[in-house]
Amino acid sequence: METASMSKQALMHSAEQSMSSLIPDMDLGSREKLALTCRILFDQGHDAGLSGQITCRSEQPGAFITQRFGLGFNEITAANLLEVNEDLVPVDGEGMANPANRFHTWIYREHPEVNCIIHTHPTHVCALSMLRVPLMVSQMDICALYDDCAFLADWPGVPVGNEEGVIISEALGQKRAILLAHHGQLVVGKSIEEACNLAILIERAARLQLLAMSAGQIQPLPNALAAEAHDWVTTEKRSRVNFAYYARNALKTHRDCL
Repeated sequence: METASMSKQALMHSAEQSMSSLIPDMDLGSREKLALTCRILFDQGHDAGLSGQITCRSEQPGAFITQRFGLGFNEITAANLLEVNEDLVPVDGEGMANPANRFHTWIYREHPEVNCIIHTHPTHVCALSMLRVPLMVSQMDICALYDDCAFLADWPGVPVGNEEGVIISEALGQKRAILLAHHGQLVVGKSIEEACNLAILIERAARLQLLAMSAGQIQPLPNALAAEAHDWVTTEKRSRVNFAYYARNALKTHRDCL
């Protein structure tokens, strides 16, 4: 066996190279990816009526694309998405954005590396938020969130004011996710694919944490190994490959979204 003497790092590097060269990316634009993300998260239990916002930056500076207020995640299509400016005024058509999108503008302003924001109220995240305890990452599959999920312990109320935007943006810091006590979750990504994967993952992490807490004391992961796992599962290519899997599943039942 030629690989028997290779180190773990060498094997990981080889796998990353193979992933990049052998697995093609989906040929989709931002509106298509955003519409798919809405449908994917609907199927993953993130639907809460009209609560929750999914946005991505548009090509126009100071503007972003989001779902039209009044439509549920399962009704979003690439065609009915709305582009709005920082004041939430539509720049391409009629309709309105969710007023809570205001805090997205603050995150985009303070975090130039962020290109997609997902804020939802999935069941297990919301249940954990009611306990007012941080997310605990102690299982291999959710290591993408290891040391990468902030916690806002004090609920600032309905996030439709500028104050909430400042508070949430500052609490997020340099992490890619945040658990909002008495509220829900927010994740950010350099790409739509990255943010979608993290949104799915944080709900699974909350569910696992609640199950583990009901059975006993959660045990911590070794820091070095957890950090290694975090980096292994958070590459750009892996985000795209993982997103493509969820997109294919969504398109089986949501053919109208594109």
